[in-house]
Amino acid sequence: MDKKRVVSGMRPSGKLHLGHLVGALENWRRLQASHQCFFFVADWHAMTSEYADPSSIREFSREIVIDWLSVGIDPERATLFLQSRIPEHAELHLLLSMITPLSWLERNPTYKEQLQEVTTRDLSTYGFLGYPVLQAADILIYRANYVPVGVDQLPHIELTREIARRFNSLYGEILVIPEGMLTAFPKVPGVDGRKMSKSYQNYILLSDSPEEVRAKVRPMVTDPARARRTDPGDPERCPVFDLHRIFTPEGKHRDLIEGCRTAGIGCLDCKEVLLEHLLAATADAYRRRSELSREPGRIEEILEEGSRRAREEASRTLARIKEAMRI
Repeated sequence: MDKKRVVSGMRPSGKLHLGHLVGALENWRRLQASHQCFFFVADWHAMTSEYADPSSIREFSREIVIDWLSVGIDPERATLFLQSRIPEHAELHLLLSMITPLSWLERNPTYKEQLQEVTTRDLSTYGFLGYPVLQAADILIYRANYVPVGVDQLPHIELTREIARRFNSLYGEILVIPEGMLTAFPKVPGVDGRKMSKSYQNYILLSDSPEEVRAKVRPMVTDPARARRTDPGDPERCPVFDLHRIFTPEGKHRDLIEGCRTAGIGCLDCKEVLLEHLLAATADAYRRRSELSREPGRIEEILEEGSRRAREEASRTLARIKEAMRI
C-alpha cells in the first residue's frame, strides 16, 4: 500500500534555532518514517519580502539544509529540494492564479496583519498578495495528502483546499484535496522570555557551539520575584523551566520545582541542570552539523538528487493538469 504524502517547506531566512527543532523538525523526522515526504526550501517565497536584496537567500538555503540533515532528516527517506529548481511550481502557480478570486487573497489574515506590522519593507506587491497561490501550487503539485501545520496556519491550508476544489469543479477531479496535519508546537521561550524568534534576536541556534549556548543560557531571565538567592520562586513564571519541560527528563522536574519554590536551589543552579540536558540533547546534531559544513559538495549532491526526484513527480502532475485544461 502506498504511503500517504506529506509536503512542508521553510523559508530561508537564516540558520534555524531550537524553536524550529521542537516546532517542526522533530515532527518531520517522525513523519519520514511513515509517510512519503517532500521537504523543500521555499526560496521563491523568501523573495516576497526580500526582493530588494535577495543576496542572502542562496547561502541561507544551504544553511537550513545543513540544519535539517544534522537533526536527522534523511535524504534517503524524504525528498529534499529547492523550490526554485522546480519550474513546475511557477507554472502551476500561474494556472491557479487564473481561477483564484481576488477576494480570497485579500481576506487572508496573514496578509492583513503583515501589511500593518511590517514597516521596514514595502509589501504592497502582487507577489506578496498572491503568495498563497504559490503555496497552493507547492502543495498540490505533489498530490499531498497532509501538510503539517499549527492551528494558526489552518486558514492557509483551507485556502489551498478551496483553490483545489474550484479547479476540480472546472476541469474534473484531478487535484488531491490536502488536509492540515495539526501539530502541537510547544512554546519555546527565547533567552529574554518572549517566544524564540529571529525577529527578537533571542534565539539559540542549532549551529551554536556549547560555549555559545552557555553564554546565552546563563544570563537568561527567570521568575522576576526571585530578586535574591534566598527568595522562593514560581517555575510557572520562569522561561528557564519552560525549556526544562522540553529538554530535561520528566523525572527530574519534581526536584527542580521543589527546589525553586523553597529556594533550595538558585537560578544559576537551575540553569546548569538545563545546560547539562540541553547540550546532551543537541550534541549529536552539533557534531553532524560541523561535519556537514565542511562538505558543500555533499549538500549540493543531496539537493540535486532531491530536486530531480521532485521535478519528476511535479512534471507528471502538471501534465495531467494541462491535459484536463486542454492546454
